[in-house]
Amino acid sequence: MLLPKRVKYRKIQRGRMRGKATRGFTIAFGDFGLKALEPAWITQRQIEAARVALTRLMKREGRVWIRIFPDKSVTKKPAETRMGSGKGAPEFWVAVVKPGTIMFELGGIKRNIAEEAMAIASHKLPIKTKLVVRHSYTGN
Repeated sequence: MLLPKRVKYRKIQRGRMRGKATRGFTIAFGDFGLKALEPAWITQRQIEAARVALTRLMKREGRVWIRIFPDKSVTKKPAETRMGSGKGAPEFWVAVVKPGTIMFELGGIKRNIAEEAMAIASHKLPIKTKLVVRHSYTGN
């Protein structure tokens, strides 16, 4: 599972997911990308499930790049706990994804395989996504 080795602060405020992505919105490594169309917190488990789905369908061909990393801790308090007495303990880690963020990239495979792989990976994620292709992609 993905999680940071160490962080400056264990407990992070929730924040807001307003606006579009200002970085990470272009294809940088591969030929195909999976772009987020909605804002969301993507958990480490969802990222791993999508990665496994991609690599299984590609059958060890090509390469996968994961462009998001879960670096925000989400805290939870135990069930039936009274109000007050501080913030809960960190439970899991999430990546903050805004619309336009490229979450996964694929390279070295044919377009039809990439489309199928990205479709299956998108089913593992809680948001709407779309496949984007690099401008200089000619097809192989």
